[in-house]
Amino acid sequence: MTDTAWTRWPSREALSRVGVHKARRLLTRVSRAIALAVIVATTLMNAELHGWALAGGIAGIVLCGFLAWGFWRTTLEHRLLPSLGLLALLLTTAAVGQGVGIRIPALVLWCGCAVSAIERLPLAAALPAAAVALSAYAAVNDDVWLTTAATTVGLALAGYVLRLDAEARGSAQRLLTQERAARAAETESAALAERARIAREIHDVLAHSLSAQLVHLEAARLLIERGADRETILERVVAARGMARDGLAETRQALSALRGEMSPLEDFLGELVTATDGADVTVTGERQPLPAEASQAVRRVAQEALTNVRKHAPGAMIHIRLDYGRHEVTLDVRDSGGKPGELRGSGGGYGLLGMRERAELLGGSLDAGPGEEGFVVTLKVPV
Repeated sequence: MTDTAWTRWPSREALSRVGVHKARRLLTRVSRAIALAVIVATTLMNAELHGWALAGGIAGIVLCGFLAWGFWRTTLEHRLLPSLGLLALLLTTAAVGQGVGIRIPALVLWCGCAVSAIERLPLAAALPAAAVALSAYAAVNDDVWLTTAATTVGLALAGYVLRLDAEARGSAQRLLTQERAARAAETESAALAERARIAREIHDVLAHSLSAQLVHLEAARLLIERGADRETILERVVAARGMARDGLAETRQALSALRGEMSPLEDFLGELVTATDGADVTVTGERQPLPAEASQAVRRVAQEALTNVRKHAPGAMIHIRLDYGRHEVTLDVRDSGGKPGELRGSGGGYGLLGMRERAELLGGSLDAGPGEEGFVVTLKVPV
């Protein structure tokens, strides 16, 4: 069955009390209390009711309260037939009350049924039910016809206004729920991105220090097994110690980066070339602060490029150029070439690949390959 404006139920958010302001809830309760007080008072003061008839009238009021609660629940669950059945019982109870002389409660009940039907039922069912209730009201009301007509029209409009207001509140609640879900998803995404960032930092530290240490220690073990001289073995152990010291320094730098406490990029590159023989750095362009991810990418690529030179071309001259452009920063690391080093086979070969992935995540690029003399690594990161 096609869902149209005539067959569509008001949303559950609209039919529930969710999102209703406390002041409005209080006003609704006061209005219902006044209506109930009027019904009970007019019933008790009815001179035609005595004994069992009066008790029956009070029982009818209690019954109507349970039926109204049931109608509220079934409409909230979008159950059409039970809702129409309960509404029919309420209209019948009002007719019985009118028949035994309880006139004002019957009129109030008919009016309430008409307004509630328009507010809470699909329009295809609400309009006939409201028409029956308002027709019964008009038939027994002894006001002039113009007053009766104005009252019935006013009640119908009041029910429709309440329906529109409830739908607007329901839409606002659905949008609020969606916004909360979107914020939760955004928070989760940010947490996952931060975890990935920490994982990359840990991986970089391990790749730059532990793998090289392992190579030196393994070489020292083999030298000991072969009975090599003490100086050769000591050289390997000292090299491993240096790698461990460098790894500790890199770990501290990674922790500082995660805390957002990084030193200026130019100072970092200066310290890097100071600790590397035959290296120099040139900075061009107007210096500007970089985002943490971009700055860390430049640092890691510089470290990886220098590590590769030490592995594959020890003793080569290294030239580092950092250029601050208008929309991107460029790091260029190139060496003069040299004889292959003893560590050329160390590592898993994932250093530059990891750097390239880091650059692409930031919307940049990394190119690495032979140059005119040696090897050239070029990183471009948008800022």
